[in-house]
Parts: sequence; C-alpha cells; structure tokens
Amino acid sequence: MATAMAGLKHGVVSQVCERDASSIVPVTSLTYAKLVKRSNYRDRQFRGTGMEYEHALNTSTTVYVGNLSFFTTEEQIWELFCQASGASKPHAVKKITMGLNRETKTPCGFCFVEFHTRRAAEQAVAWVSGRILDDRPIRVDIDWGFQEGRQYGRGKSGGQVRDEYRLDYDEGRGGYGALGETEALAAKEEQEEMEGGQAKRQRTAGGDNDNE
Repeated sequence: MATAMAGLKHGVVSQVCERDASSIVPVTSLTYAKLVKRSNYRDRQFRGTGMEYEHALNTSTTVYVGNLSFFTTEEQIWELFCQASGASKPHAVKKITMGLNRETKTPCGFCFVEFHTRRAAEQAVAWVSGRILDDRPIRVDIDWGFQEGRQYGRGKSGGQVRDEYRLDYDEGRGGYGALGETEALAAKEEQEEMEGGQAKRQRTAGGDNDNE
C-alpha cells in the first residue's frame, strides 16, 4: 500500500512538473537571500545553542508550511512544491509530514516538506510562500529539521497554539478557535439572557396595563 501511494505521489509530481515547467524560474542561493526575509521565530523545542540553531537553519533541507486549510491534502502539497522544484528535478521533494491534532490525529493546518537539496528548499521558500492554496495564502519558511513528535499541535486542545487564541471564525481552520468558541458561546448566552429579560419586562408591563 505504501509503495502504491509513493508511486501515486511521484506520478502526480512528474505530471505537474512537465505541465508547468515553462513557468518555473530558477532560484540561486544569492537570489534567495534577496527574495526572502527569514522568519525571526525560534522553535523552543530545539535543544541547542543559538549558534547551533543558526547552523541548523543554514544547512537544513526542510521547510515549514503554515496557514494551511485543515482540508488541504498531502497530494496538493506534493503538486505545489513540485512546481517550485522545476521539471528537471521531478523528485526534488523527499518527504512530506502533515501536521496533526495531537488528540484527534486529524490535519491541523501545517506540514513539513523535506527536499533532497538545500537549493530546492530555498527555491520553494522563494516561490511558494504567499501563494494561494485552498483560498488562503500559505507561509513557507526554512525549518531547522523535522524530528518525530513535531508533527503534533502544541495547543491545549491538541491543535496549533494560534488556533487556541484566534477569536475570528475561520471555516478553513475548524471555525472559531478554542478560546474564540468559548467567547462566542458566552456572548450568545448573554444575548439570550438579555432578550429573555427584555421579554419578561414586556410581559410584566403588559400585565400591569391590564390591571389598570
């Protein structure tokens, strides 16, 4: 089954690369530095010094992909990053690890993409970050390297921390955030209580008028 799935992914990759090869512009390390401003975020799970962290970032062949819809599939990720790698290297993508909710083991809006070369990773950051996938702009940054366990969300509810504190409704990321849903429910209950109190006052006022 795993072999069949791998064959499917590579088949998709090759097909997309052949179709979109003319639109790919090669990116060198020099132009990458000019095109992409690296994120200042530092992963607290990294165990090492600041210098070691910088070295890991400067040599890594892995990218972090964020702001994905919960409905985006692994096959879509393969297609998108294949386009960035160019037709001459249809198998530049080595591995994709989808981010999962720690409790439900369902996609929660991020993934790690590992490439065979550093150049392919840099090219992916330069040309994929900011592109629209499933109606939302995705964010791509060089990552220090995937390790087992990093595929799970770190939020209290099992998803990403950003979705714990998100107060807006985002259909592509499960609706309200965990805290946003709590606040929305509290606001609804408060509104219902106010409306109930107003209706009670109106009934009371109506009864007083009948007694006059």
